[in-house]
Amino acid sequence: MIGSTLDTPSLAIEDLHVTYQGARPVPAVRGVSLTVHTGETVALLGESGCGKTATARAVMGLLEPGTEVTGRIGYRDENLLDLPTARRRSLAGSEIAMVFQDAQSALNPAYSVGAQIAETFQVHQGTRKREALSRAVELIERVGIPEPAHRARQYPHQLSGGMRQRIIIAMAVALGPNVLLADEPTTALDVTVQAQIIALLKDLQREYRTALLLITHDLAVAAQIATRGVVMYAGQVVETGPLQRLYQRPRHPYTIALLQSVPRVDRRVEELGSIPGSPPDPAALPEGCPFAVRCPFADDLCRAEVPELRVLADETLAACHHAEVVAGE
Repeated sequence: MIGSTLDTPSLAIEDLHVTYQGARPVPAVRGVSLTVHTGETVALLGESGCGKTATARAVMGLLEPGTEVTGRIGYRDENLLDLPTARRRSLAGSEIAMVFQDAQSALNPAYSVGAQIAETFQVHQGTRKREALSRAVELIERVGIPEPAHRARQYPHQLSGGMRQRIIIAMAVALGPNVLLADEPTTALDVTVQAQIIALLKDLQREYRTALLLITHDLAVAAQIATRGVVMYAGQVVETGPLQRLYQRPRHPYTIALLQSVPRVDRRVEELGSIPGSPPDPAALPEGCPFAVRCPFADDLCRAEVPELRVLADETLAACHHAEVVAGE
């Protein structure tokens, strides 16, 4: 792992809670803790609505006004949640950056993509316009887009989905951030372009020695780039550990269900698995384990008592009363 300093996390989230306010409070994130080290990629995994994006937006300070956020988001020696707004904004983009899920929405349709990348250098580094545009062209070439000078003059609607995603990545890494959050960076792209985007992220991570938090529901994508996995369900971490071990011997039924719903080249199956039911309403969680109603291992204990995230074998943690049985131990 290039540039790895595993004793000092670049990003350390501790007991993070995110609650949306409204007619009734909605706890989107409940006690999430995770770390990402320099040069490491951690995959934050789970279905839509499990709290992955809310976690990332809490790190970036992009949650809606009035949203209640507690816990600690450690970056170097600072807690991002305690910083003044001006300091928080100065870190966003320059030291902590995000690749957004929907490139079309993230780009401004009224400006050329070159101008939008150039603005990053102008705002954060005071670079003059001509030099900023020149650096934007270099960055467009760096992310693998042909004819970079020509593409820099084009508008988002004139580019393919894969090119727009590369532009978003170029904007995110323009200032060489120490921490990069990538929220579903390959969604809606075909398999070939997905592979290219993942390869690009890996190359840029090595180049900039970035700590990368990959947010995805796609375990196949995570397997291509991540070294550790953090599985979320109903706003909580339910399993975490080295990604290869999570794949080989999952200890939470939800992780097993996610794996069974993904095509694998090493296993022939007649039909992909599916998870029965749907995630619980975060504003009205059931007693006990939130996955119990969908879990084939659930019993009265599961329906009555919330399992704690506990340390198991092989550096794995799981929040399941029957983790050892689930893993066949």
